[in-house]
Amino acid sequence: MAHEIVDVDASAPGRTVRERYRMLSGRAAKGVAVVTAVAARYDHATTVTDYLSVSYDPPTMLVSLYGLSRTVEAVEESGRWALSLLASDQRTIAQELGELGAPLRGLLARTPHWRREPGAPAIIEGSVAWFECRTTAVHTAATHQLVVGEVVAMGRSDDHSAQPLVYYRSEFGTTT
Repeated sequence: MAHEIVDVDASAPGRTVRERYRMLSGRAAKGVAVVTAVAARYDHATTVTDYLSVSYDPPTMLVSLYGLSRTVEAVEESGRWALSLLASDQRTIAQELGELGAPLRGLLARTPHWRREPGAPAIIEGSVAWFECRTTAVHTAATHQLVVGEVVAMGRSDDHSAQPLVYYRSEFGTTT
């Protein structure tokens, strides 16, 4: 059985390594979510696939955000953010909020959402689950910021049969 191997060292062309890494890491099916925060009176939101539950005691989440994004600036400034795990019928939301250069004003105008209280980060309506977090740490990792947050509130959709939206091989899909 033959095995393809790409050594990641100084002799390998950088573009080839990045392309291979992206292709190979894309073979992991990942849940799709939206991170939201409020800063300077504006909603900030972005689609993410790199997040995880860190601990149950206390409940803690981690999300990876591109270090130069407006969303990471908003999360760092506000210290409060929400993570909405998208349902399989929310592909359009994932695509719209995942586009580069999305407008700041009216960013969530076409996205059904709600807030636990005025000024709180938006929670995407119909998401399979959501977590509101208070930032406890931010760590730099390459081009990204790993934001750790203690969960201060959480919930789920009223539709308990909703399936999660997943990202696999550069495409949105479902688990079934």
